[in-house]
Amino acid sequence: MDEGHGLAAATVFDALGADYERAFGRSAAHHASLRRLLDDLAPHSRVLDVGSGTGRPTAQVLTGAGHEVHGVDVSPVMVELAARHVPGASFECADMLRLDLKERSFDAVCAYFSLLQMSRADQSRLLRKIARLLVPGGHLVVATVPLDVEDVDVVFMGQKVRATSFGPEEFTEMVTDAGFTVLWEQSTIFTPEYEAASAEPQLFLHCRRT
Repeated sequence: MDEGHGLAAATVFDALGADYERAFGRSAAHHASLRRLLDDLAPHSRVLDVGSGTGRPTAQVLTGAGHEVHGVDVSPVMVELAARHVPGASFECADMLRLDLKERSFDAVCAYFSLLQMSRADQSRLLRKIARLLVPGGHLVVATVPLDVEDVDVVFMGQKVRATSFGPEEFTEMVTDAGFTVLWEQSTIFTPEYEAASAEPQLFLHCRRT
């Protein structure tokens, strides 16, 4: 990484730790998305949580509903917190793009705001990989900040990071090109709970592997 550019995701989220959960964990839209996913899942579904963070709310809600959750995060600090918060789930510290998982081994995949520090090419690669990991007809829930930005430096909760995203139409097109049908979407504005926070747009997509 060039000097002066944003820090790698693992470094950023190691630094943020539990502060990230306090800022974002009570998002009404995130919790509504999880409730919708629960309505779609068969009992005892196997769910992959990409960018699992502290384990709350996603892994905790899904595990509490009786599902088998495996979380993956690049931050060792986040993985340690998640394992402590949600002992009923499994977690590992890894880069999803390099992680070797069995194809068609998950009924659902969640990726809540976990693509934003990847290049556009890697975001597309990851979504295609997720499609291969899902059983036919499996569910994907993905959320992002739908802004047309590429490789820009931003300050996120006091940390300088590199961010890349798409506008809402372009993001949805990338998801469908990866092999998904979008069944439901929600656009909202959310203000995180931390000092100097500003409102940000958020896009939630609920999809099925086609």
